[in-house]
Amino acid sequence: MLAHPLLPAAKMAHLILASSSPRRQELLRQLGLEFDIHSPDIDESTRAGESVPEYVERLARQKAQAVLAQYPESVIIAADTSLGLDGTIIGKPESKQHAFEIWSKLSGRHHDVFSGVCIATSRQISSIVVHTQVEFQTLSPNDMEHYWATGEPEGKAGAYAIQGIAAQYIPRIFGSYTNVVGLPLHETIQLLKAVKALN
Repeated sequence: MLAHPLLPAAKMAHLILASSSPRRQELLRQLGLEFDIHSPDIDESTRAGESVPEYVERLARQKAQAVLAQYPESVIIAADTSLGLDGTIIGKPESKQHAFEIWSKLSGRHHDVFSGVCIATSRQISSIVVHTQVEFQTLSPNDMEHYWATGEPEGKAGAYAIQGIAAQYIPRIFGSYTNVVGLPLHETIQLLKAVKALN
């Protein structure tokens, strides 16, 4: 498997992305990596007293270990991304009303995006949590109506996609952009190199 010039003549192990997320797949392909996809079915419930960083790292490790159990000769890339506001996880909207409630909380404030990334092999499991702070402009009821009508917010954590239409509502971020999209590329590549999946 040969990669992008950023990874010249890298000899790579067989990679499996433990996610069906199109955004994570696009990000990895952006680097020229070749990989298979296997999305595990795990319980994503939060635990009592669990912080957002603890939650995303635990889920990333569980996803990686679940896929590794089926493909022990492969290198598994797993991730989980969640939004946090005042220490509370902000999930995906269950309805239009729920999306409006989420945006009302995010509006005119900063919120946190955490991604847990785990690279697992039969010899080693390494994980990290990456944090980005996102500034959201104050949204009017008309902004919310317009954005909901696009269909983009559905199925998105925090009811928005920074790589899409929602970019117009985000004046600045502090930290990794690809982390907010769903997979912090710099940190993922460093973990892959650490477990010798990339030279």
